[in-house]
Amino acid sequence: MSLITLIRVSVVFSEREIFHDIGFQVDPGDRVGLVGRNGSGKTTLLRIITGEISPDSGEVKIAGRSRIGYLPQDVHETASGPLLDAVLNAIPGRADLENALHSADHTLRTRSDAESQARLGRQIAEIQYEINRLEQEFPRHEAEKILLGLGFETTDFTRSISSLSGGWKMRAALSALLYQKPDVLLLDEPTNHLDIPSVRWLEGFLQGFKGALVLVSHDREFLNRQINRIVSFETEGMRSYNGDYDFYLKARQEEIRSLKAKARNQEQKIRDAEKFIERFRSKATKARQAQSKIKLVKKMELVETRRKEKTLRFSFPEVARSGREVASIERMSKQFGDNILYKDLNLRVLRGERIAIIGPNGCGKTTLLRLVAGEIDPEGGKISLGHEVSLAYFAQHHSDWLNPRNTVIEEVYQVVPHATVGFVRSVCGAFLFSGNDVDKPIGVLSGGERARVSLAKLLVKPGNFMLMDEPTNHLDIESSETLIHALRGYGGTLLFVSHNQSFVNSLATKIWDIRGRGIVEYPGRLEEYYDHRRKVERPPWQKGCRAEDTSTPRAMTAGEKTESVSNTGKRDRKNEKREKAIKRQIIHDTLNPIRKRLEQVEERIAALESRQQEVEKMLADPHIFADEEISVPLLSEYRDIREELDERLLQWEETQYKLESTKKRLGVQD
Repeated sequence: MSLITLIRVSVVFSEREIFHDIGFQVDPGDRVGLVGRNGSGKTTLLRIITGEISPDSGEVKIAGRSRIGYLPQDVHETASGPLLDAVLNAIPGRADLENALHSADHTLRTRSDAESQARLGRQIAEIQYEINRLEQEFPRHEAEKILLGLGFETTDFTRSISSLSGGWKMRAALSALLYQKPDVLLLDEPTNHLDIPSVRWLEGFLQGFKGALVLVSHDREFLNRQINRIVSFETEGMRSYNGDYDFYLKARQEEIRSLKAKARNQEQKIRDAEKFIERFRSKATKARQAQSKIKLVKKMELVETRRKEKTLRFSFPEVARSGREVASIERMSKQFGDNILYKDLNLRVLRGERIAIIGPNGCGKTTLLRLVAGEIDPEGGKISLGHEVSLAYFAQHHSDWLNPRNTVIEEVYQVVPHATVGFVRSVCGAFLFSGNDVDKPIGVLSGGERARVSLAKLLVKPGNFMLMDEPTNHLDIESSETLIHALRGYGGTLLFVSHNQSFVNSLATKIWDIRGRGIVEYPGRLEEYYDHRRKVERPPWQKGCRAEDTSTPRAMTAGEKTESVSNTGKRDRKNEKREKAIKRQIIHDTLNPIRKRLEQVEERIAALESRQQEVEKMLADPHIFADEEISVPLLSEYRDIREELDERLLQWEETQYKLESTKKRLGVQD
């Protein structure tokens, strides 16, 4: 049975038909990727499913009791209060149960008659049972694990959501959504505002998600690893393909070639028939055959080929050659108040390098780009550009750098005021602004259109040292791929920040990983760097590793190379036995205290639950409330048991989570 079904749905916005009689369904276990150009209807489809938009015609069916979770691109603040509490209360009914329990407790204190006390006692027991059931299905430690995975610190758990920035509010909303474990998860560009470590964590979480998934993403690698079906929004309508995005591209090209071949064959048949009709229409002996040909042509169903649509296509012009050293960072320090981002940082950027800056949000990636661009000054040290270096900067919040009163062509003209109108128009056309579109004010453009204007400004004057901060934000997957292709042909030096793994893996020749107050430099691609990290951070008893190699790599200065810590040489039997003994001792000394604590908590929980059942049975007898000397202490004991049980269950969750995370860190398999 389908969880979601759309039947002959049509939607019209401002006289533009977005959908016409489309059909769409999501079955249990489906993992669907929605692809198409910006404005093609991906977000509209998600909003129709959630009921935010009503179709002009057609029907939307949601299977009974199916829970749908939706993360939009732009999250408006809906939750309030402390972060962790907001995630916990995202479970439907949890807050109502807590309020009902509080109300019943309060009422119980004001009632003295035995019948009311008995009724309230049973009501409290029922409410507590439902709360316990929810806590088992949605344990607190799962919410904490999700928040930590998405980059929050434990100190953030008590922070008010209203104090978070827009990007962190989006993470809070995503945390609440993942914690709910809906039957269908609708995610619209979920990696926006996430750093690469959080994107990688989200990947792992979604791969273990048991429900159905509908995903919009401009990150090709992220999309490929999550979905098994593509629904594409093409010029001829909605199409569906079984497979990932790479399979869809191949299938789509084959489909287009097949349609073109069929259309050519049909055109040839029509031409042949028309020639026959024209030649023999007036001849009596061939008149009947000519009439048959006429009927055949009229009945022939024309093969519709794909209507060619405009696509983003551009390449960067040749740039002047710079000196070998493009930029130099010497003993640079930067802080904001008490927050020290960098301390005595030394780095070099060499001609032709493509360096990806990665690290958690808030670690200073954008700040580093702004320092190199000269927008802000360091507290200590210096940053110097090399010989014949001309710099261009694509800022993350590009819309803040555009004048909303300027038209598209005026904004691009500012960069090259001496260029011809034809040249500027041709650049705008390459970014899909043609005809009257170039006269649109910046203020009325969408996020994707503004991103294209910023890229157009970069294209007309790219410089030979380009700084780019999240350049694929607001671009659809096809435009992101086009940008990757263009940057591969760029002849200058590139220093960039991106959460798009496909973008980083396709372009980076070096990784700068911001850690602590310095940077770990790795000469290679992102995947190679993470493979290296996995080897470096292995437990000390793993074959080929030294104990001191388990620490986080230190910040490196320019010119230093990351040492390989793998030692694949053979060990003799004595050393192997010694290492195994060390491993067993470390595991025992680390895990034994946690296991003992867990056993103690479990024993206490079992005793409390046993006594709770006894007390509940006694409270279920209305006659017991006739004697206040028995009922009052019993009710007091019941409340004390419940409060302590809550505390012990929380202790158990925290201890169990600590045990599991420690075992994982130590490489212990159950």
